[in-house]
Amino acid sequence: MPQPTAEVRKGLLLALLAASQFVVVLDASITNVALPSIGRALDISQDGLSWVVNAYTLTFGGFLLLGGRLADLLGRRRVYIAGLVLFGIASFIGGLAQSEAMLIASRALQGLGAALLSPAALSILTATFRQGSERNKALGVWGAVAGSGGAIGVLLGGILTEYLSWRWVLLVNVPIVAAAALAAPRIIVESRVVARTQAFDVAGALSVTAGVSLLVYALVDANNSGWGSARTMALIGLAVAMLAAFVLVERRAKAPLVPGDIFSSRTRTASYVIATLIAGSLFSMFFFISLYMQQVLGWSAIRSGLSYLPLGLTIVVAAGAGSQVVNRVGFKPVLATGLSLVTIAMVWWSQISVGGTFLADVLGPSLVAAVGLGLSFVSVTVGGTSGVRNDEAGLASGLLNASQQVGGALGLAILVAIANARTDAFGGGGPAALNEGFQAAFLGGGAMAAVGAVLAVTMISREESRSVIGVEASAPAVG
Repeated sequence: MPQPTAEVRKGLLLALLAASQFVVVLDASITNVALPSIGRALDISQDGLSWVVNAYTLTFGGFLLLGGRLADLLGRRRVYIAGLVLFGIASFIGGLAQSEAMLIASRALQGLGAALLSPAALSILTATFRQGSERNKALGVWGAVAGSGGAIGVLLGGILTEYLSWRWVLLVNVPIVAAAALAAPRIIVESRVVARTQAFDVAGALSVTAGVSLLVYALVDANNSGWGSARTMALIGLAVAMLAAFVLVERRAKAPLVPGDIFSSRTRTASYVIATLIAGSLFSMFFFISLYMQQVLGWSAIRSGLSYLPLGLTIVVAAGAGSQVVNRVGFKPVLATGLSLVTIAMVWWSQISVGGTFLADVLGPSLVAAVGLGLSFVSVTVGGTSGVRNDEAGLASGLLNASQQVGGALGLAILVAIANARTDAFGGGGPAALNEGFQAAFLGGGAMAAVGAVLAVTMISREESRSVIGVEASAPAVG
């Protein structure tokens, strides 16, 4: 039997990595539409239902840096497969859950699996595809998956809940990750650039994981406990203390978990900050559009889910086009343009009305946002991984993913607080008051995207941006 060519192997590898990342992104949103059905089936309160979502976000965001560094130290394929297996087992347990505790615990375990899987997958991609046009095209696929997964998750969640059962929003993962885990050893060549004998920074791993986890927990819990409550302040203070301890540990460690030179590039550091802002804007967009369609316009879950289809498909097209444009002009102008379009879409959404229509209030801004997000996801990923040494590919991937998770939690927490305050000021409860709150939240999301656009223009180096234009590295790609 003839062996596949190098190009075919890379194509299969990219398809495998993209499919697994798609499941990870999908699971951040697929349960949202199913929450009412889950609450009725397992007798879970509204607060409990929020933790069906938050448990996944918490462990995913908290363990990403650790997962990325473990991929560098223990082997990217090994950590990738371990993440797939853990994710699949957790999905199976969650799909069969008979109690609130069992479901929430399984979602937390899913997040842990995703925290191993996602940075390992991105580091395999950056180590395999040479920096330049080859990697930019691969990251175009990655960006399409990352951007469209949330929209397709809402649609798929509605379909599965309506026609099968809420349990299938979790069980659907099992055959996908099982197939990926079986294919991985045949398609992915192990790579571990860091020596096996290198000491592992246990103190750094514990402090940063605790710090980020506490910060994400404080943010997702803030709207329940109150932003000015003693509980929220104490959690944020403890998170800051743990992160400060992490910085001190890293300065003294012989083999730090996060070497300081990962931030030596201003462009790369700015990309992580911008990724935080993109995620804050994106998470709020999906959240508030869903609420607007169902609570203000009175649409069903299925109709709301189908309304996301143009957005998801446009992101895929825009991400593919964005990777081609990056090859010609660099990632800086593409990122600035994408964030400007997201800003325009958010301002457009801030004009929604109680008597809104699909064309004017949903489809129009959705298409503008989709083009902006497709361009932004590709270019910020190129920026966050450009110029990274092979032995730090997993770490850079973990930092990029962690920035997005923290940004999503932070942005959503802040904008929900803004929306609730505005709604309460207008009497609360009715469609008109809710609409006022959603308008304010969209303006806040637009402000985040606008700040990201300014940072892209002022902080990202033109020279570093153009260094990826049509260039293929002379060194061979790592398998």
